[in-house]
Amino acid sequence: MLDIKFIRDNLELCKNAAKNKNRVVEWEKLLQLDDRRRELIRQVETLRAERNEISSQSAVSAKGRSAFGGRSSQLRGKEIKGELKKLEEELRTVEQEFTQLMYTVPNVPDKSVPVGKDSTGNVEIKKWGEPTKFSFKPKDHIQLAKELDLIDFERGVKVGGYRAYFLKNEAALLEMAILMYAYQKLVKKGYIPLIAPSILNEFTLFGIGQFPWGREEVYHLEKDDKYLAGTAEQPVTAYFANEILNEKDLPKKFVAFSPCFRREAGSYGKDTKGAYRVHQFNKIEQVIISTNDMSKSFELHEELLRNSEEILQDLKLPYRVLLMCTGDMGEPQVKKYDVETWMPSRVAYGETMSNSVMGDFQTRRLKIRYRTKDGQTLFCHSLNNTAIASPRILIPILENYQNSDGSVTIPEVLRLYLGKDKISR
Repeated sequence: MLDIKFIRDNLELCKNAAKNKNRVVEWEKLLQLDDRRRELIRQVETLRAERNEISSQSAVSAKGRSAFGGRSSQLRGKEIKGELKKLEEELRTVEQEFTQLMYTVPNVPDKSVPVGKDSTGNVEIKKWGEPTKFSFKPKDHIQLAKELDLIDFERGVKVGGYRAYFLKNEAALLEMAILMYAYQKLVKKGYIPLIAPSILNEFTLFGIGQFPWGREEVYHLEKDDKYLAGTAEQPVTAYFANEILNEKDLPKKFVAFSPCFRREAGSYGKDTKGAYRVHQFNKIEQVIISTNDMSKSFELHEELLRNSEEILQDLKLPYRVLLMCTGDMGEPQVKKYDVETWMPSRVAYGETMSNSVMGDFQTRRLKIRYRTKDGQTLFCHSLNNTAIASPRILIPILENYQNSDGSVTIPEVLRLYLGKDKISR
């Protein structure tokens, strides 16, 4: 959420940001509600001050030190009580409408972010490794998984429905291995390990900016009025909600594991086969809560990127990094990188990591603040990045490491976890 004062002082900037992020905001109504809200607050405060004055003077009169008070002050007190009730009821209604509209205002992208309508406006900023070349006709991960008995899509659909699956044999071990490898790597870097909840309250999803825009993507447990997390970013960013931290304790760096659930609404007909776009997956997420210093946040943004790149380099998987344009980044984001890993069956790179800096957009919603050395209270900044997500990462591993005899070589850094160096029939 942006500060309303910032919106008023930078209205055209905010309007352009919403336009460039393909979002519609009722700006005139928002400002009108803010005007009315401010006026109501002024009236309420004036009446409360008058009420307090009458109470104070009546108390003095009761002690015999003043002739003020009596019937006129009692009548005025009753009038104020009625007026306050009416104004406070209206203020609650206006503030609720105002807050709902404020929730629809997206964050302002950094100046370095390219303006673009969709993914065609993204800019490639670096590559690592070369796309794998084969001396034989390579298979896709679906065929490899079937022949090596690694993923059972048919029985997954039978049991769990569309886009469900069973990981089997070495694929199950491979997922556990890659998740643990990434987890341990980040713990060694000083990140605090967490296993995050996947069942969330609604305020969490409003707080991180998933709602109101992405409500259709989220599974709702109607009986309990709870929601399933789509990423550990959601619960971990809300970890300090309604708290005031100390500057000396920041930044707080977390590495969190959680099962993730996404409805993938609107993606039907897209990546419908295989393990690329599924409803349930497991993920290791990086989350940082830091000080209100954008230059520092951009440094941490690069650190998060390096962490993900290191994991892919350890796996010896070719990848590229994209700077996302305004139309292909989320509403809360100031700047975003996507890391895409080479997937031979697609003859293209496919997204495997997403790296975002949010400024104080999420922390304003979640009321996460910190006290500075000189006693100021400021909103924190938040950042997040995928360390690894499976089974999607299994696609480039299986496809890039396949051999002419149909076997798949296990990446060297994962062999200790599986106790072998090759998956074969």
